[in-house]
Amino acid sequence: MATTLLLDQGVEIPAIGDLADFRRWALSDDFPQRGRIDYVAGRIEVDLSPEDLFTHGTLKAEIAVRIAVRVGELDLGHTVIAETRISSAAGDVSAEPDVVVMTYAAVDDGRVRFVPKASGEPDRYVEVEGGPDLIVEILSDSSEKKDLRRLPVAYFKAGVRELWLVDARGPELRFQIHARGTEAFVPVDVDAEGAQHSDVLQARYSLERSRHARGHWIYRLRRTS
Repeated sequence: MATTLLLDQGVEIPAIGDLADFRRWALSDDFPQRGRIDYVAGRIEVDLSPEDLFTHGTLKAEIAVRIAVRVGELDLGHTVIAETRISSAAGDVSAEPDVVVMTYAAVDDGRVRFVPKASGEPDRYVEVEGGPDLIVEILSDSSEKKDLRRLPVAYFKAGVRELWLVDARGPELRFQIHARGTEAFVPVDVDAEGAQHSDVLQARYSLERSRHARGHWIYRLRRTS
């Protein structure tokens, strides 16, 4: 079992032996209220870096809004963003993705379960247990290896149906939808118009980026039938 660690940023990590230990800590009053702290296959990943405004923050807002609108149109279920903890024993993971979609079907089938607050107050939940239908991760300098290597493996084992990976840091905007394959996520084909099919959202999507008149990046997630 690990000993208590105190990081330079002032985050104290108690002795964590497994996913259950981490989940108890994550839901306690001692858990840090800033940054993103994930547990992936026995490894605690701490990211206290500030979120980049125009390669992460505004991009996440655009994607989340467009997805939420589509989920509402289809009456599919729930869309949540950031700071929503997703935990799975099968995936040995507890993370806070950028965007998450959980369908009513997943809830009804028991693929996901809402974990209530310890107080037991009605309609108050603090965690999602299981494998959501769709997860979006936007890469940052501090999360690249986790987002590309470790989280996809964990999310697949958790039963996540669809994974979107987005990288807006470089000269080329990268957007890839991944569907479940036999043993791992596989990239969805891009059509002649640059769009990719989302099975969860029942539509094809492309992501565009351009410069605003003031010079910063602006994004548009476009949907086609």
